[in-house]
Amino acid sequence: MSIDTLAPLAAAPIRRGLTRSGWILLPALLTALVFPFLVKDYFLFQATMMLSYAVALLGLNILTGYNGQISLGHGAFFAMGAYTAAILMDSAGLPYWATIPAAAGICLLVGYLFGLPALKLEGLYLALATFALGVALPQLLKYKHLEVWTGGVQGIVLMKPDAPFGLPLTPDQWLYLFALGVVLLMFWLAHHLLRSGIGRAMIAIRDNPLAAETMGIDNRHYKATVFGFSAMYTGIGGALSAIAVQFVAPDSFTVFLSISLLVGIVVGGLATIAGAFYGAAFIMFVPSLAENISKAAPAAVYGIVLILFVFILPGGVAGLMDRLSRRFGTLKACPSELTNSRPAATCVAR
Repeated sequence: MSIDTLAPLAAAPIRRGLTRSGWILLPALLTALVFPFLVKDYFLFQATMMLSYAVALLGLNILTGYNGQISLGHGAFFAMGAYTAAILMDSAGLPYWATIPAAAGICLLVGYLFGLPALKLEGLYLALATFALGVALPQLLKYKHLEVWTGGVQGIVLMKPDAPFGLPLTPDQWLYLFALGVVLLMFWLAHHLLRSGIGRAMIAIRDNPLAAETMGIDNRHYKATVFGFSAMYTGIGGALSAIAVQFVAPDSFTVFLSISLLVGIVVGGLATIAGAFYGAAFIMFVPSLAENISKAAPAAVYGIVLILFVFILPGGVAGLMDRLSRRFGTLKACPSELTNSRPAATCVAR
């Protein structure tokens, strides 16, 4: 039996979940569109950063949640995307919107090339290899022979773009709406990718690599491709953050960023699309609130939250919301015979 044979069986619950979840997504989208006209610019900046983190977390979740590859160095791809946007805007004079596809292409290529040799590693060994990438890249950005492009330890300062076509919007309002458009596009692409044969192959490799290869799936090709796509998503998130912050520097992309991204997908929910938003909100707001208590509080909060979610809410916030929705009749549970004890993987559209 091949992956495509299961497509009609898996598609029905996904379509039912989409129909019901549409009643939730529509008000959320309308709220997101009205939001920039109701709040001050600082809150818009925070919302824009949350959207950039959401794209990055979705990329990491595609790799870890749906394909089973663990990465502790995705902050490096976030930095690559940010620096690609900054260098192209500062040195090449490219408009901000043109740097997004450029960052996507570069991170896709680097991620795919990194994924090829990394295929020989699994589990903790792959995690350590990606961890090394996350540690090395900030130091590489400070290298004196690259300072002409990267700005060295001083980084690069950017100008905030104005709204085009004379639209009556502040720069922060426009950047938020621009980021929202990019996020909607990337999440739409991820949704369709995960519902396709490629998505089912990714999940099959995660659940049982040997069985997947027996069914004719090229594990090596899929793993490298997924690594590339994951890096692409994270790079786009980095580019959006650079445009919003108007500044990049090596010390902004330490290995702690990679740890934060990993914590984000655990908190949001592994193998869920909506979990990227919950995780992004956690990354953006919880450490800031914890700093008001103590400068050392964010690290303690991360540790406590990880313990709580691993033992109490292993499905993350998205898993909790899914259970509450089923409890109150918003969504129906996925058939257990299709989920193989992983409901979020089959009902991927939720």
